[in-house]
Amino acid sequence: MDNYNTHILVVDDDDGIRSLVKKYLNENNYLVTTASSAEDATDKIKVIKFDLIILDIMMPGKNGLEFIQEHKKKLETPIILLTAKGEASERVEGLEIGADDYLPKPFEPKELILRIQNILDKTKKTNQKRVIEFENVKIDLNKLLIIKNSDVFKINNTEKIILEKMINNPGKTFTRENIGNLINLDKERSIDVIITRLRKKIEIDPKSPKFLQTIRGTGYVLWIK
Repeated sequence: MDNYNTHILVVDDDDGIRSLVKKYLNENNYLVTTASSAEDATDKIKVIKFDLIILDIMMPGKNGLEFIQEHKKKLETPIILLTAKGEASERVEGLEIGADDYLPKPFEPKELILRIQNILDKTKKTNQKRVIEFENVKIDLNKLLIIKNSDVFKINNTEKIILEKMINNPGKTFTRENIGNLINLDKERSIDVIITRLRKKIEIDPKSPKFLQTIRGTGYVLWIK
């Protein structure tokens, strides 16, 4: 799993735990920033957009629960709480006020990775675009329709899979092999036919595509604003 673009904030007053968690996450290709207190974490979230926060509950000064209460309304970042044994009531309170998961100390590093991956997968699915509009085109993956001017085209399942991936990765070039893996098809000619069919539904001039373009010798890319 490629996590190089995933940035995690680890907040714990224990130097040893911060170092160990950072080392293990780095080894699993996560980018990590650490904070030694809730106040330190507050300063960091003002300037950096994190994908996930790992937050200790019991810290000197402001504790983890107070940090969540202060920021959760304007902070959409998912949070995993680190809790000591015997903090059952704090765990429940943390989940009630907005934490997404918790992990009691001591914990297995592998379990932490699994919990991180589960949350990030859910977040990614939630954030996926399903309806987009650009110029005179509307693609609605919920209704499986493409509306171009006054024309309405149905989207079949194969087209849906390709469009969903491209819409959520605008500007990314997909090779024929990439597309073939998505739809379980290894015939390049058949993939070209599918792309041609999509162009007829999306483009004003399918022979001179503006949005679903060919990258010569590489594959296809969807350019949308």
